[in-house]
Amino acid sequence: MKIEKISENKKRFLDLLLLADEQERMIDKYLSSGDLFALYDGDLKSVCVVLPVDKDTCELKNIATYERYQGKGYGRALLNFIFSFYKSIYKTMLVGTGEVPAILSFYESFGFKESGRVKNFFTDNYDHPMFENGVQLMDMIYLRKDLQE
Repeated sequence: MKIEKISENKKRFLDLLLLADEQERMIDKYLSSGDLFALYDGDLKSVCVVLPVDKDTCELKNIATYERYQGKGYGRALLNFIFSFYKSIYKTMLVGTGEVPAILSFYESFGFKESGRVKNFFTDNYDHPMFENGVQLMDMIYLRKDLQE
């Protein structure tokens, strides 16, 4: 398994990024200024984008694994790598997600705790209704993790 920080031609990973964030216009808002990491195990399995928020905080903006590789630990390995990578740079990592129990549980297993909510984020910022496991996404749930614990 190999994880690379990608600094050029980040848009070539758009097909994978769109699995986690369905609208290219939203990805364009953070891709150029964020750090993109790609996990390879033979071929490409997962990517994530981390964006600085301020001198103490970064935000995980996108993490995606090709569907055929989901549930095999690639997302977990990528997250553990970025926690280690950023713990000497930032104190806190944020992540925003829809109110989906399985996804919230995944992040909570890494020590993320709910820290806020943006009402109607998905309905106000996307040009189409978004659904996860048959439930329409409405609010953005923000979670935070202390990277220096």
